Amino acid sequence: MAKNMKLKTQRIEENKDNRPRAIAKFIRISPYKVRLVLDLIRGKSVNEAVAILDNISNAGAEPVKKVVLSAAANAEHNMQMNSNDLKVAVCYADQGPTLKRMQPMGHGRGFRILKRTSHITVILDTIK
Repeated sequence: MAKNMKLKTQRIEENKDNRPRAIAKFIRISPYKVRLVLDLIRGKSVNEAVAILDNISNAGAEPVKKVVLSAAANAEHNMQMNSNDLKVAVCYADQGPTLKRMQPMGHGRGFRILKRTSHITVILDTIK
């Protein structure tokens, strides 16, 4: 039994994705809005992605920029990579927990307000 567990953990480690990444969780912006920004930077180099994020006025640009810069810093510090040689390989926004609020309406009703949160993930790769 213990041998199988060791082999299983060894297989998992071999198949693990070792690209530099950064994840920002519980960001208080809808994932629909963040995905519009992520579509602009997917496949671009890190420097180009940061320049794009500096010059767009979407609300999701600021948290995405922080995640891209964090992933680049992770690559430099943890994996000794040069940030000039990196591109945004994979980026996506998943939905986090939703905060539920109520707006009072007429005739004793209540209108539900959904304040959505996002989990933003950016994975970098070297430019080939």
